[in-house]
Amino acid sequence: MTRVLLVEDDAAILRDIRTVLEANGYLVETTADGEEAWFKGDTEEYAAVVLDLGLPRLDGLAVLKRWRQNRRTMPVIVLTARGTWPERVEGIDAGADDYLGKPFQMEELLARLRSVLRRHAGQATSLIECGSVTLDERQMRVSVKGAPLALSALEYRLVSFLMRNRGRVVPQHELMEHVYAHDTEPDSNALEVLIGRVRRKLGVDLIETRRGFGYIVPGPT
Repeated sequence: MTRVLLVEDDAAILRDIRTVLEANGYLVETTADGEEAWFKGDTEEYAAVVLDLGLPRLDGLAVLKRWRQNRRTMPVIVLTARGTWPERVEGIDAGADDYLGKPFQMEELLARLRSVLRRHAGQATSLIECGSVTLDERQMRVSVKGAPLALSALEYRLVSFLMRNRGRVVPQHELMEHVYAHDTEPDSNALEVLIGRVRRKLGVDLIETRRGFGYIVPGPT
């Protein structure tokens, strides 16, 4: 579905958030170090970042400021135990898209993550419609003409990412980064096999191949 960078130096909190995000279909990469977080966010593509402020080696605010200075535009949700208004304002001024104070409910984090992703993509709701195909990101469900499809996690991430990027040709390497786990090495033809399987399940012409460029779900005409 969606590739998210989670930056948190508390091992228990990191584990809990990762478990919840993955259970809700997100592809999660993690780090507990500010320097590593800055490098990952500056050199790799993420749909969103969940960023703690109290990090070793490089503070979260410094990480965020560097990303924005380098024109990295992915939405960032700041997590922190710091609760005063001046600190919240500082986070927003540094380029945060949302701010969540600890402790928090996981459902609220999920709702805020869905919200910043929708805003970043210019969506008003959690529903994306492409012809007869509807993606409900809140329910993690894909339906065709109102009938829900039984999709595996891989299949859902593929359809979700392409529909969220409708109207744009997505290169094969980018699609693989967002569909497969960071520590897996799929066969060279794995993506083509996956797309073929999804096309058969959909039963409609949703995913187009642009030879030599990648794949696209056409946008509104």
